[in-house]
This record gives sequence, structure tokens and C-alpha cells, in this order.
Amino acid sequence: MSNLERDPREIRCATTGTGEGAEVLTGREVPLGGPRAMTVRRTLPGAHRRMIGAWCFVDAYGPQRATMRVPPHPHTGLQTVSWLVAGEVLHRDSLGTLQEIRPGQLSLMTAGRGISHSEESPETVLHGVQLWVALPDAHRHTGPGFEHHPDLPVLSGPGFAATVVMGALGGVTSPATAYSPLVGAEVAVDGMGEVPLDPAYEHGLLLLDGEAALVGPGPSEYGPLEYGPLEYGPLEYGPLVYLPPGRAAVRLSGRGRVLLIGGEPFGEELVMWWNFVGRSHDEIAAFRKEWAEGEGFGAVEGFDGAPLPAPVLPGTRLKPRGRVR
Repeated sequence: MSNLERDPREIRCATTGTGEGAEVLTGREVPLGGPRAMTVRRTLPGAHRRMIGAWCFVDAYGPQRATMRVPPHPHTGLQTVSWLVAGEVLHRDSLGTLQEIRPGQLSLMTAGRGISHSEESPETVLHGVQLWVALPDAHRHTGPGFEHHPDLPVLSGPGFAATVVMGALGGVTSPATAYSPLVGAEVAVDGMGEVPLDPAYEHGLLLLDGEAALVGPGPSEYGPLEYGPLEYGPLEYGPLVYLPPGRAAVRLSGRGRVLLIGGEPFGEELVMWWNFVGRSHDEIAAFRKEWAEGEGFGAVEGFDGAPLPAPVLPGTRLKPRGRVR
């Protein structure tokens, strides 16, 4: 699933400080069209914090009974990460890929210099997360590609089991292609678990289902842990919790599933508009023109419907922005 807004704009999702550098990104509801279609909660990019590592876009949806119908549309300069908790989605792209996505399976599409794709499902209960990873400048013009990983490695410890979706966690590495140091994992908590983190990374936590709380300090095999007031309470369904670099572990208690994302702070400025990630207004305008004229993104075969038209560019020039405003 991608950005279907007809009037995309700079997103100003609310951010609340919680002490010790932690933040709660509450996000905003975004309708994706149609009486039975999806409504998502978008927490990245936000008004203040636009990225967590190279992760630059987070849409969480469900559980809700809905029909997903996303017509063919373009992407540049990013990877799309599709992660389902419930339901099924059929992916088609301009490389000729036809892939059904199911819960616990990673579908990773690398846009690089340009790709187009569609997504659809029958009316069913859908629950999942759509994320984008910004490609660093050295790799953003790479050729497009698609990977499907039905089996992913798991890092297990007392009270938790973490499926490593992207990057590496605690020495366990995903087979998915990554172009910058990062992590993406679904952490299943059963009781009390202490999940190791890379202290060079900033991280985000998103409750997927069940109940989970951040637990305060105490003896740890990973050394001293510093926690803010937020970490003595439960995670809420919807907001994304940001944790700054410097943490060797995070403690979770309860019985539920939590999405963990993170990475080294991304040092490049980006222009994000609609479904494009670029570096300047003129570059985004050129991408839009190519899509409108049917060039550069290939064709998605088999989708019953027309491609998604590009919105009109805003009247003011788009500005490159860093990971925080």
C-alpha cells in the first residue's frame, strides 16, 4: 500500500515529548478512498521527526474489514516493506511480478530509479503495516527489484521472539537486501523480555496487537539502562514511540506483538512528495512528468483498471528536509 492522497502535503503529525529524548508520534488518519477501502494511521513522516534511521514512511492499518484496491502507481528512491498481521494482498509490478502476500511473510520492492505496482485484496479483515526505506544517494538510482521472503530468521530470548524482517538484530540478519544500517523486526512478547539494540541506532516501537509495556531500569546483561517516564506505562495502539540512540536494549512486558524499526540516523536531506523520494523540487517534477506521460516506470499487467493519475504539484517549491525539521 502506498500514498493514495489526492492532495499530498507536508505531513504534520503530532509529536509529544516524554523526557529522556523519547517522543510519541501520534500521527493522523488518512483515508485511502472508496466506501469499503482502507483508513490508515500515518506516523512517519511527522511535523518534527521525519525519519527513524532510513525508515521514512509508516502507515498502520486495521484490524478492519476492508477492500484494498490500489491502482498502478510509481515509486522512486525507496524500498517498500509490506508486513501483514492478518489478511492477504496480491502484489503486481512492472517487472512482471505476481505475488500473494500473507502474514509473517516479507515482500520488499526496491524502486531505485523507477518502478510501478498495484495492490489489491478481496473484502476481508486486513491488519498490517506499510513502510518505506529511503535509499541513500549512492544507491537511489539502482535498478528496480522485488524480493519475497516467506521464511525469516528469529532471535529468541527469555520472554520474547523477534522475527527479523530487515537488517540485523542481536546478531541475527534478515536475507532481505538493505542499503543502509537498519533493523526491522516483529517482536512477540510473552511475559518479560529484554531485546538487545544497537546503541548507534535510533529506534521506533509500534504496538501491533495484544498488550505490551515498556519496563523501567534494573540489572541487565547489556549494562546500565536509562529510561524516561514513558517506559513505565503501556504502549497504546496507534502512536509510534521514538527512542533516541544510546540504548543497548529495550525491555517489554505483556503478551502481544510490537514492530521495532531503527537505524543509524540518516544524514541526507530528502524531498518526499506523493510516492516519490528525491532530492529536489525539479527532480520530483520530472518524476511526475514521466509518470503522466507514461514513461520510465513500465506497465503493470493484469490489473483491472487504469493507473493512478499523479496529483497536481503544490504552488510553492518543495524543499529538501533532513530527518528532523
